[in-house]
Amino acid sequence: MYSAVPMNVLARLLGFASIVAAAAALAYGVGAAADLGPTEASPEHAMEGGPRVDPVRGLAVSEDSLTLDLAETRRGRGRSDLHFAIRDADGDVVRDFDREHTKRMHVVVARRDLTGFQHLHPTQAADGSWSVPATLGRPGTYRVFADFSTHDTPRTLGADLTVDGPVRARALPAPTVAVAVDGMKVALTSGAATAGREAELGFQVTRDGRPVDVQPYLGARGHLVALREGDLAFLHVHPDQDRLRFRAEFPSAGRYRLFLQFKTGGRVHTAAFTQAVSR
Repeated sequence: MYSAVPMNVLARLLGFASIVAAAAALAYGVGAAADLGPTEASPEHAMEGGPRVDPVRGLAVSEDSLTLDLAETRRGRGRSDLHFAIRDADGDVVRDFDREHTKRMHVVVARRDLTGFQHLHPTQAADGSWSVPATLGRPGTYRVFADFSTHDTPRTLGADLTVDGPVRARALPAPTVAVAVDGMKVALTSGAATAGREAELGFQVTRDGRPVDVQPYLGARGHLVALREGDLAFLHVHPDQDRLRFRAEFPSAGRYRLFLQFKTGGRVHTAAFTQAVSR
């Protein structure tokens, strides 16, 4: 049997409980004033009623039980087929993919010094694997990105592929607002970019000072890949359907390489820019 608690001891316990309750209430008030309470979802996990897409992808070869399996991680210089598969947690080849930007699979290849950019669209074999011709013209390490969507979830997996030989890295070009591409001038019309904030990246294409008619490409007016200098983080970019304009969030200060692709006269062109991002 439990013994009775003396009245003086009970009074002390009740007094201590009151002090604890008051301290807890004060802490809650301070936390609410500092927006530390759980009443508002973190922007990293909520956006317009659903999970927010991570602005940085492609840093891992495996993610969410999916793995990019390159058939080879070393190869010689020149043009040859690149073979790979996407495997699940059991090691089985994934066969079903969503159609994103009019394609079920996009492959982006870039040398570690952010040269040799290629955006390719592979062919899927009967066994679910993929292949596409790729040209790796200079020795060095290339980053191969598989950009796709499964079950309405965009994903980008990355793996390194090495081309043997003496490596001579190229310095990243300084930021500029205009570049010449195939007899045209491509200008970056957006302003300064700040880390952690969504930026609007606009482009204008002219020839001899006159606007060039840009044709639809991959379901929009153009396609943009943004890679961060150093780790080659692959940024998620939202295209504008009607204008050569994109929205992207730069997660950190530093320099990024922007690869803009657009179509004129039935031909796809690529313009590259260096974007400096401040804190």
